[in-house]
Amino acid sequence: MSTTLKELNGTYTLDPAHSEVGFVARHAMVTKVRGSFKDIEGTASTSTGLQDAKINLTIQVASVDTRDENRDGHLRTNDFFDAEKFPTITFNSTEVSAADDDTLRVVGDLTIKETTKSVTIDFDYNGAAKDPFGNERIGFEGSTTLTRSEYGVNFNAALETGGVLVSDKITLQIEISAIKQA
Repeated sequence: MSTTLKELNGTYTLDPAHSEVGFVARHAMVTKVRGSFKDIEGTASTSTGLQDAKINLTIQVASVDTRDENRDGHLRTNDFFDAEKFPTITFNSTEVSAADDDTLRVVGDLTIKETTKSVTIDFDYNGAAKDPFGNERIGFEGSTTLTRSEYGVNFNAALETGGVLVSDKITLQIEISAIKQA
């Protein structure tokens, strides 16, 4: 029998090989560009159900990957993330609750380029399982929409046909596989 969302307890470590923090942005107002960060780490812990749950995530900005090295290089500059000056993006939960039996609602502080804003992300709980190596795993996936200019990520260019090169609204997509620690 699988562990329900409300029965979760213990300390879990994000499995970066089976997790992804990605984003989607409109490009030239006609298509979408997808990217992700390859270097992520995080933990989640709770001892009394979700009331005392804490979730922390750290993303290495220089690990951004959109499958185009020129674009990735541009994203690392001050036009976007300024990876040299601001090497990490962090998320620290301030409240964790069960929105329903299959949805984890996480409210927390997202910090990009030293700007911190509260965001809410609803995660679908994909369940718990023991993998072939004896590890207890849990899985979640969720998304939220951010306004990148609110975090000082302002670069853009006007298009001849109207609109801009990169949308201000960005969809953040998160898929997590975490392993329970002994």
